[in-house]
Amino acid sequence: MNTTTAALNTPAHGLLVTSSPHIYSGLTAARVMWDVNIALVPALAMAIYNFGARAALVVLASVLGAVLAEFLIQKFLMHKPVCVSDGSAVVTGILLAFCVPAALPIWVAFVGGFIAIALGKQVYGGLGQNIFNPAHVARALLLGSWPVYMTTWLKPGAAMSTGAAITDAMTCATPLGIIKTAGRDAELVKQLSESGTSLVSYVFSQLQIGFSDLFWGINFSGSLGEMSKAALLLGGLYLLIRGHITWHGPVAMCATVFVGALIFGGTLEYAAFHLLTGGLIIGAFFMITDMVTSPMTGCGQLIFGFGCGALTLLIRMKGGYPEGVCYSILIMNSLVPLIDKFTMPRKFGQVKAKEAQA
Repeated sequence: MNTTTAALNTPAHGLLVTSSPHIYSGLTAARVMWDVNIALVPALAMAIYNFGARAALVVLASVLGAVLAEFLIQKFLMHKPVCVSDGSAVVTGILLAFCVPAALPIWVAFVGGFIAIALGKQVYGGLGQNIFNPAHVARALLLGSWPVYMTTWLKPGAAMSTGAAITDAMTCATPLGIIKTAGRDAELVKQLSESGTSLVSYVFSQLQIGFSDLFWGINFSGSLGEMSKAALLLGGLYLLIRGHITWHGPVAMCATVFVGALIFGGTLEYAAFHLLTGGLIIGAFFMITDMVTSPMTGCGQLIFGFGCGALTLLIRMKGGYPEGVCYSILIMNSLVPLIDKFTMPRKFGQVKAKEAQA
């Protein structure tokens, strides 16, 4: 090696040629994941406010199941460095817990967290390789395996120990559940129409709540993390400011549900109801913005968000379940490669086949 070559290879020149990207940002997967965990704290606080220690136990069990699965699979099955400290398993565990009722048995929450990592993430090769959102994979499997547990909704403030039996006095219906059941009762719909009462007003009268309750997440029941829209929007704003997500997907999904409900329901009241109920906001800001399972371009994210919103509204209005966020996101996850194929910008200097032949 001559002097010139040796000099070029010294660290003093700071020249390192690798594959793209060439701009170093300092951003790591761990930094992003722990920022997401921070963004989920307001919603976690509201879950504990509504359901007390029971909410904390469900979240803890789900996180422990996810972390344990990550550790065991990486260490003993894949023989890879254990990456539990990057926070990705913790995010998955919390998001899954946010999609289940407070009355869910602790052991089911633990199993769900384990499934989310084992079958939703590690089976594909680990972080960055999974096709579907791990939390929703687990939720779908839990709903199919233990439907009664997954649809038993605890009243806010109802004291319930880990092993206590659930009584009718402790449970209640969700806003989406009531409007779904009411909308299928032709006689009830006729009576409401004759009295000039809307379906939304009927739901509010049954639960003794209003739109402010839906926004702040109090006085009604639902999944742990979906209730307080204010807390979720605060967390979503934090992620937007940090640059971890963009507005495209969340705005497209929420706008699609709102406009669709306005068209089919005919009133702003009905549209606002669908916007502020169920898992729409948590799905829009924390699920479809997942860097691994969402499209890479802004245009692709708009299409992705539109598809998620349209399927959510279709399932809510015509499907068998009151809620459709989980399945809409899983369905659209499967279409991400196709969306990326048609929305990726043309590489610099690349020409179309027809132009090359001309």
